[in-house]
Amino acid sequence: MAIPKELDVRHFNFDSELEHIGEGLVACTLPKAEWTHAAHFAAAFWLMSKSDGDTFARMPMLIRAYNEATGTPNTDTSGYHETITLASLRVTRAWLNTHRHLDLHSALNALLASEYGRSDWLLGYWSKSLLFSVTARRSWIEPDLRDLPLGEDSGSSG
Repeated sequence: MAIPKELDVRHFNFDSELEHIGEGLVACTLPKAEWTHAAHFAAAFWLMSKSDGDTFARMPMLIRAYNEATGTPNTDTSGYHETITLASLRVTRAWLNTHRHLDLHSALNALLASEYGRSDWLLGYWSKSLLFSVTARRSWIEPDLRDLPLGEDSGSSG
């Protein structure tokens, strides 16, 4: 029996698995099949654990470069998405701030077991039409359904 996609969540056993994904993103060597919803969060966790101050500036550039290296064009309809990336980084920062007592991989597993582990979690905050608009792909757009449950200091767009 197949596991429903929303329940098929990657479980990490070691911080080194996050490092593998993060370093693969940075070097543009991560196999494309490994660049999943969970891997996006793994890379963000790893980057923030190494250099939290510049992750909001680095991650967009890294994703764009990785997409180009793996044959995914960054256009108005595919590739890099600013609102999704920044929302995920805001969640990552807030999650890490409230789960400092856990190993990095354990904190990530807890996030992936939460609502944020679902690849459609953003649709609880943004309408589909707004989230997948060209404007939201190109720049940060505030949620139109409800606010992200994060403090004011949980992230920035740059």
